[in-house]
Amino acid sequence: MNYIDAITAYIPENEQERQDHKVILQYIEAFPHNVLLRENQIAHITSSGFIMNETLDRVLLIHHNIRNTWAWPGGHADGDEDLLAVAVKEAKEETGIQSIRPLSPNIASVDIFPVFGHWKHGVYVNTHLHLSIAYLLIADDKEKVRVNEAENSGVEWFPVVYFTGEHFDQHDLELYTKLIHRARQNKNKMLTRL
Repeated sequence: MNYIDAITAYIPENEQERQDHKVILQYIEAFPHNVLLRENQIAHITSSGFIMNETLDRVLLIHHNIRNTWAWPGGHADGDEDLLAVAVKEAKEETGIQSIRPLSPNIASVDIFPVFGHWKHGVYVNTHLHLSIAYLLIADDKEKVRVNEAENSGVEWFPVVYFTGEHFDQHDLELYTKLIHRARQNKNKMLTRL
């Protein structure tokens, strides 16, 4: 399934997702030639992977250099239409873990995130939007992690009980809580099919 069909097939589960889903599809239609490229300086598609361990009680995060906070790994599509492959590639590059695999091949969340103007590698990057397509990923929490200094200053597993307002802003907390819940739903569906 190509990325447009996959995004179109995604069924939003709340009002935020319904609105973001609609806007992302409209933007793809308006900018089909460069929606997957950073050269579209207003908005472009990114792909992220929310990484959990096999028992779904720990989440792997990176300490993001630009945002200066613990966050999930992800990156720009850079023209690649296989957004799941982008999410897995970015997750491996940013954490050092190679055992990462999808919990499901399906999109887990669609969101639009603002990225405020910043300097990267000596070049100013203007404020723009990330049209985020997210997947649920699984990794071995015993495998050694590695910091990717170009992207982050830390890689660490956190128990799901860590995901509170004490540690995350409201937007990140809502997103991560939603993804933890969806991972558990997904795994329960898989178990009931067995």
